[in-house]
Amino acid sequence: MEKYTVGIAEAKRALSEIVNRVLYRGERIILQSRGRSKAALISIEDLRKLERLEQRETQGITQQLAVLGRARTLRETMPVEAAGTAVAELERLREERVDGLSDLC
Repeated sequence: MEKYTVGIAEAKRALSEIVNRVLYRGERIILQSRGRSKAALISIEDLRKLERLEQRETQGITQQLAVLGRARTLRETMPVEAAGTAVAELERLREERVDGLSDLC
């Protein structure tokens, strides 16, 4: 995707042209004022992709919080000797997850 920078004053004068560039060419336009980026114009398709990513991220955080809550409840209700074993198992699983993630990078 091509990115271009346009001053806000210029964007006001050529709004129709700029919108068409975003729509038909798939360009991403960064709006600047006094040399500082202020906003961006992107296609509806790009916006929907961004919204889907944000939704997945939110769902992932919600799932993680639910798992942590269940783990906390389990830890609080376990006998002390069983809790030590469970903590060790959780640490092992955590290490496996971290190792798996580092393999992806």
